[in-house]
Amino acid sequence: MYTTPIQAWTDTSVVSLRTLWAQLAEFLLPLAGALIVFVIGLIIASGLGTLVEKVITSLKIDSLLRKIGFEEYTRRAHVELNVGHFVGQVVYWFLVLAFLLAASDILGFYELSGFLRDILDYIPNLFIAILIMLASLVIANIVQHLVRASVMGARIHSGKFLASASWWVVVVFGMLTALVQLGIAVTIIMALLYGLIGMVALAGGLAFGLGGKEYASDILKEVREEFQAK
Repeated sequence: MYTTPIQAWTDTSVVSLRTLWAQLAEFLLPLAGALIVFVIGLIIASGLGTLVEKVITSLKIDSLLRKIGFEEYTRRAHVELNVGHFVGQVVYWFLVLAFLLAASDILGFYELSGFLRDILDYIPNLFIAILIMLASLVIANIVQHLVRASVMGARIHSGKFLASASWWVVVVFGMLTALVQLGIAVTIIMALLYGLIGMVALAGGLAFGLGGKEYASDILKEVREEFQAK
């Protein structure tokens, strides 16, 4: 059967359009499904984020942090103290990323899915690191007040210096622990931490040795005299 060139071109065009439409439909259906999943995720994330924010706010954690003097540090950083809003935003963005990951899997964007999965795995470590820093600040303030009260009660000089030094020791230890939790230069931080502990121990040993060498000499002299007398 003879086909004219026009008919051949027409058949080729029809086949090409059918192939293009099939490919377009194959892409549009997953795209529609991914958009639906992501929009539903935005609605759920917004609702749960708002709910968590209201629950945290009702617990009055901000008032507790103000009592222990935490608001002073947020004011220095030009950040408003609002734990409920912060936690609510963390929950909101965590869910947004989770549903974005689901949409990416539907579309077959596996590289993007791997990147989002790494972020989601990292968020809990970030949240724990923030809690560690908050706990270290609370403990540092408590230790600072205890040291200051003890030094004032014992009438020892340099009370403010000792109280500030104890505060910084606790805060630095908490910061290093938070960085280890985040996995940032763990080897270097652990070396610094061990060095800090060794430095404190060495300084304490030298201070005790230099300050108490005369007392230790007297004790050794008495022991030697008693041994010779026997």
